[in-house]
Amino acid sequence: MILAFYRFGAWVPAPGVDSAAIKNYFSGQGGTILGLLNIFSGGALSQFSLFALGIMPYVTASIILQLLTVVIPSLEQLQKEGEAGYAKINQYTRYLTVALAAAQATGYAYLFQRQGALTSNSGRLVLIVVTLTAGTTLLMYMGELITKRGVGNGISLLIFASILTSAPAGVAAWYNGGPMEKLFFPLIAIGIVVAVVFMQEGQRRIPIQYASRVRGRRMYSGGQTFLPLRVNQAGVIPIIFAVSILLFPSQIAQYFTTSQIEIVKNISQAIVDLMSPQRPLYAVLYFLLTFGFTYFYTAFTFKPDETAEQLRKNGGFIPGIRPGRPTQDYLARVVNRITVAGALFLGAIAVMPYFVGFALRDLSGISLGGTSLLIVVSVVVETMKQLEAQLLMRSYEGFIR
Repeated sequence: MILAFYRFGAWVPAPGVDSAAIKNYFSGQGGTILGLLNIFSGGALSQFSLFALGIMPYVTASIILQLLTVVIPSLEQLQKEGEAGYAKINQYTRYLTVALAAAQATGYAYLFQRQGALTSNSGRLVLIVVTLTAGTTLLMYMGELITKRGVGNGISLLIFASILTSAPAGVAAWYNGGPMEKLFFPLIAIGIVVAVVFMQEGQRRIPIQYASRVRGRRMYSGGQTFLPLRVNQAGVIPIIFAVSILLFPSQIAQYFTTSQIEIVKNISQAIVDLMSPQRPLYAVLYFLLTFGFTYFYTAFTFKPDETAEQLRKNGGFIPGIRPGRPTQDYLARVVNRITVAGALFLGAIAVMPYFVGFALRDLSGISLGGTSLLIVVSVVVETMKQLEAQLLMRSYEGFIR
């Protein structure tokens, strides 16, 4: 019901908005950052509806808070306090989401007004900003409600539902394609999905041995377990960072292509042409940025020194490796090695649509964004895992054999 309400709100226009003019403006924004944000909003941005901002301000706020925990000691301390600390960080995330949504709504309103797609006075602009901000806040609440009372991560499911709205158009484009496209595209799609699942679930399991220890009058025997290190620890975030940086200069330059100053107009047009998603330079930079951001974000999410210290405090050690600094160096070396495979995988997924589009030209209507594909497959896999856990917890056999 929540997902159905979300899709209904994506078609209800904001007050005083000419949806036809906004949609006409978006007809030429397929390869820009606005086109990407429109995909994540399920087409709501091109309708300028109540949920035009989608849930992306919340995702952005979460990423910002996650990065700030490394920079600001007080936030890092909150993260170590357990549930109470996480509740406080979530509260800060909600506040930042409202601020980002208000700023983004104001930017969209002024942008569309400048492009002639929106005509409104100051009072109506305020009403539009308040409405879009309230829509994002409502989506944030709905996502948290799914997480709390449903199955799976609510925010991920909302993004998943938004991306899948382009599926009917993709199926129609495939059906209307040539014989070669009809034959090879399903095979390519299945192969890519299998590769994504294989890499997303890939782990390097580090064996951990716990020594016998005495606490009070009790003696606890040691045991053996493992520390799972995922091949792709950064998830989809490096691709989001890379595409945002690549599309931002061309989006800014596009505003000045109609300038009356000849040199400004020429420089802006040159930047737009050079950074076009159809250019080979764009694909090369996309791959390199995704590769670099994978290492950058993995360094934030996994800290070998903290992991080694936790193992030492709990009496655990890696067989053949001394506790302390040697364990830290060993974990850092292993993570750096497996991150190469994860970074190459993310880079290949990022540029994959360009090669598929070049090979199957008749299927230009199908969107094969690497970010969208990763999110869809990851959400499906995680939801299946949670369903399986719920069934096993209630002593059922499960639905996966």
